Amino acid sequence: MSLMDEVTARALSLGIPFSLHLDVTYRCNERCVHCYLDHDDHGEMTTDEIKRVLQQAAATGTLILTLSGGEPFLRKDFFEILTYARSLMFAVKIKTNGMLIGPEQAERLRELHIGEVQISIYSHRADVHDAITKVGGSLDRSLKAIRFLRDQGLNTVISCPLMRANIVDYPQVQTLAAELGVKFTMDPTITPKMDGDASVVKHRIAQPDIARVFQDSTLVGDVNEFCRPSGPVTDDLLESVPCSAGHTSVYVSPYGDVFPCVQFPVACGNLRQQSLEDVWLHSKQMNQIRSIRVRDLHTCSGCNHVSGCTRCPGLAYMEGDMRGPSSADCEKSLIKAGLAEMSSGPEVAQAPLVQIQALW
Repeated sequence: MSLMDEVTARALSLGIPFSLHLDVTYRCNERCVHCYLDHDDHGEMTTDEIKRVLQQAAATGTLILTLSGGEPFLRKDFFEILTYARSLMFAVKIKTNGMLIGPEQAERLRELHIGEVQISIYSHRADVHDAITKVGGSLDRSLKAIRFLRDQGLNTVISCPLMRANIVDYPQVQTLAAELGVKFTMDPTITPKMDGDASVVKHRIAQPDIARVFQDSTLVGDVNEFCRPSGPVTDDLLESVPCSAGHTSVYVSPYGDVFPCVQFPVACGNLRQQSLEDVWLHSKQMNQIRSIRVRDLHTCSGCNHVSGCTRCPGLAYMEGDMRGPSSADCEKSLIKAGLAEMSSGPEVAQAPLVQIQALW
């Protein structure tokens, strides 16, 4: 067990929100085709309100802080927020498109000892990347930011969300990351919008492409180990928690709304009226989510693949039942096990807008 695993296990036993993801804005200077956010500003928290949230998070024991958006650098007070976060000793990660990061901003991030900066690069080809972001020149600007950050010695990560438009390009993006001397990560899942609108899932990659990713040792390591059959369904597994959401991690929106995770849109409280500690400890919704164990998942608990599945309860919730399966994760589990019936162009769920509050 790694040190991080030990710390996370300790946080779980103590009921501490070890990791906080805070979106400081939903505004963005890109309009990515797969984005799940509403980019209009409906009344973002002020600088003082965000500082109060950070102070409360520090008091509850949070260590890892991810600041994102939207595009966080659109906030004119973003460096003030960063400075305050570092004064509270958070290990800070930033998710950004990098378009507003120049040499001066990169140097300031180094001076603040920011732990990681993650920037999405969708393709090594400008026409593909810029078509996804809907901003001409965005690839060039993001790559310049990566070089500025690298030159400052910052831990920089290229993230490559996979979708139909860029699936053939990820090996070249991976090579680009290596040439730039930065880390590379990818994600094969496109999620519905936070309001439940599933129209963006049409961008999810096809089954054969998922299989290709799972057979790529440069991404998954030992393919035989990654795709090995799931282990036995034990009592310990059935008594385990399905996900860290609401157990050791929590998400806060730019408006102070608290959710178990950015992909799990169950509103549990608002930090303009309540403290983070109050929501974390006493929210009916948070405690109900926290009470769920694998054995309570009515379909998954009886599945032979449950021990190796990456089921997302938020995706299951947006399909109508947070105790049920997530079809996207079921698909991936069957593909890993070599049991999926492949089609070259799978039908993509075109679900209507889900009324999130009605699902609770």
